[in-house]
Amino acid sequence: MSPTTSFLRSTVLAGALSLTVFSAPVHAFADDQARRAILDLREQFQTLVDQSRQIRVRQADQIDTLQQEVARLRGEVERLNHLVERSRQSTTSESQSSIQVSDPAEQAAYDQAMQSFRAGQYQQASKELTDFIQAYPQSALVHEARFYRGSSLYAIKDFKGSIAGLETMIKAAPADARAPDALLVIAASQVELNDLEGARATLQRIVKEYPDTHAAETAKSRLQLLQ
Repeated sequence: MSPTTSFLRSTVLAGALSLTVFSAPVHAFADDQARRAILDLREQFQTLVDQSRQIRVRQADQIDTLQQEVARLRGEVERLNHLVERSRQSTTSESQSSIQVSDPAEQAAYDQAMQSFRAGQYQQASKELTDFIQAYPQSALVHEARFYRGSSLYAIKDFKGSIAGLETMIKAAPADARAPDALLVIAASQVELNDLEGARATLQRIVKEYPDTHAAETAKSRLQLLQ
C-alpha cells in the first residue's frame, strides 16, 4: 500500500469517527429541546384549562348572585305593589271627600273623576283629575285631586308621572293627611324604576317627617326589605 493511499484511508477513518462523535450530541440536544418544548406546551395548556375552569366557576357564582338579586327585587316589587293596592283599596272607601265646594261645576268635575277612580278606570281618572287640577288650581279639593291623580298614574305604570305629580302635592301641602301615603306611592314608583337608593331615601323621609303615622310603620318594614 502506498503512503498516499494509507494517508487517505487514515483521513477518511478519522473523519468518520469525528462525525460519529459529534453527531450524537447534536441529536441528543435536538431531542432535549423537543421534550422541553412539549413540556412547556403541556404546562401552558394546563394553565389555560385551569384558568378556564376558574372563569366558569366565577361566572356561575356571578349568575347565581344575579339571579338571587333579581328574585329579591321581584319580591320587593310584589310586596310594594301589594302595599299600594291595599292602600288604594282603603282610600277608595274613603275617597268621597268630606270637603264640599260651593261651585256645582267644580264639585261635579271632582266627583266624576273620583267615580272613575273608584271604578278602577285609572286612565280615565288620571285624565279627568288632570283636567280638574288645570281648571281649578286654587280649589280646596286640589290636593286630594293630585293625590288620586298620582295614584292613578302609578296604576297605569306611568311611574315618572306619578312621582312628579305626588311630589308637587307634597311640596304644596306637606301637612296634608295623605302626604305620607303619597310618599309610599312615590317609593313604590321608584322601586319600579329600579331607583332603590331613591326609594330608601323616600321611606326614610316618611319615618323622619311622619313618625306617628301608619305610613311610617309601613315604611320601616319596607326599609328592611331594601337592606
